[in-house]
Amino acid sequence: MSQPPDPFFPAMQNFVRAGQALAQNFLGFLNTQQQAAGATGDASALPDARQLATLQQSFLDRQSQLWNSMLSRGDGAPAAPVVDPEPGDRRFSSPEWRSSPIFDYVRQAYLINSHFIRELVEALPAEDAKTRDRARFLARQYIDAMSPANFAATNPEFVKQAVETRGRSITEGIENLIEDFGKGRISMTDESVFEIGGNLATTPGAVIFENEVMQLIQYAPTTAKVAVRPLLIVPPCINKFYILDLQPENSFVRYAIGQGNTVFLVSWRNPKAEQGHLTWDDYLEQGPLAAIDKVREICKADKVNTVGWCVGGTILSGALGVLAARGEDELAKVASLTLLTTLLDFSDTGEIGLFIDEKSLAAREAAMGEGGLMKGGELAGVFSSLRANDLVWNYVSNNYLKGQKPPAFDLLYWNSDSTNLPGPFACWYMRNLYLDNSLGVPGKLEMCGARVDLGKVAVPNYVLATREDHIVPWQTSYLGTRLLGGPSRFVLGASGHIAGVINPASKNKRSFWSNDDLQNDAGGWLAGAQEHKGSWWSDWSAWLKHYANGERAARVKLGNAKHKTIEPAPGRYVKETA
Repeated sequence: MSQPPDPFFPAMQNFVRAGQALAQNFLGFLNTQQQAAGATGDASALPDARQLATLQQSFLDRQSQLWNSMLSRGDGAPAAPVVDPEPGDRRFSSPEWRSSPIFDYVRQAYLINSHFIRELVEALPAEDAKTRDRARFLARQYIDAMSPANFAATNPEFVKQAVETRGRSITEGIENLIEDFGKGRISMTDESVFEIGGNLATTPGAVIFENEVMQLIQYAPTTAKVAVRPLLIVPPCINKFYILDLQPENSFVRYAIGQGNTVFLVSWRNPKAEQGHLTWDDYLEQGPLAAIDKVREICKADKVNTVGWCVGGTILSGALGVLAARGEDELAKVASLTLLTTLLDFSDTGEIGLFIDEKSLAAREAAMGEGGLMKGGELAGVFSSLRANDLVWNYVSNNYLKGQKPPAFDLLYWNSDSTNLPGPFACWYMRNLYLDNSLGVPGKLEMCGARVDLGKVAVPNYVLATREDHIVPWQTSYLGTRLLGGPSRFVLGASGHIAGVINPASKNKRSFWSNDDLQNDAGGWLAGAQEHKGSWWSDWSAWLKHYANGERAARVKLGNAKHKTIEPAPGRYVKETA
């Protein structure tokens, strides 16, 4: 039997030891993190002795199998792998990981170690489901961070690039690292290519109203006739609105205008220290509630059709709950409600909810509950950690180890354009919705001086969720149809939180599912749903026309005598940085 290269045997021994040490270190790491989060019980308590012995034996057997596979390989062609990456894992797709017996072993030993840690987590005693989910999340963060692809000494692509460029890639990687230290974040795209108002957010329009919380943009019509009732869009305040208006070919705003709507949009302010006092009520009162009145006044319309995305949809729904509590005449200002990947029921919030518990929230409330800011960089870090391999470690490897500059990509430019949140707003939102799930309890929450019951929001609603959404689980979004009082149409789009929403009808990609029977649970709804090829945009536009109240000639002039244009769209609020 041919023998592997001399350095291989000690490398094998080291990786077996490292795998066992990695698991033990992870237990200590997990215990520390659980205690910091305020979890009760001993989260790192070992499984029973028999179960642990079984896991350890399985781990050693797989390592032995890998070792024998490497021995049989020698200096010849790679042997069949003992373990493969999970589908979609691109970290080890380069042929260099298999052509060298050393790096092939490093790759597979890491995957075996990772599997061992995941099995260990499943065997650990957990007090409740959230503790178990938190342990799984932390295990994934730990495993992803320890990948050999993240380190120069164990990444063959780093070696190849350094040799081919005669060391220039190492210098450029260090320069990239220093540049990102100055930014305080990892570069995901070539930011020099993009300009808000230049080649992003270019749909013609004007700011016709502003206050401390938002600017209200009115867009210029592109059709000779428009719906009598205008359309108001409320985007999330956690991100900037131009995800809805990136480029002309994938702009939801431009599509809505082209479908014969007079479109208005709330552009939230990126708060600084001076806005650190703003509350949830301020966002409702000075956001959608103010905007609805201004839009009706400018268009001389009886009612407004409304759209809210993510937390923008939660804010908008809360605002309509306030109108309903104030009386039927107030709610009569609104003809319809569209919610895009929005939570109203917060019983299952996915991994985002793992960041919020009583102990950590109490600390935040003490620090900024009465005033201050939740920094945009912190929010961006939380969202990136949900997909760390794609949004963190991928760029560590490419930018710093290989010395590459990330290509220009408008979506990632937007993703890096962080926004702050006022502390009082953020704390109220986390406690009352994420932690206590109070929005769906009739009369429990007081907003803007009114006890809110979403069951009294008796307007037709179109609720879109997306099947692979890792921020708003579609099954939980579906539960929102049970809380709203009006007739609901629930549609499930393909893909995730962003790509599932920004799916232009002109490209006719992906698909969506519909089912008029909303009596079943989410699984039952999907089992009876019909799949439709193409974008949900066309389905939504057809639904919205039922609430247009006819057509009228489009107004060329934006605003009115009272609300004159302040500045061209997209306005200055969206250009403010965190």
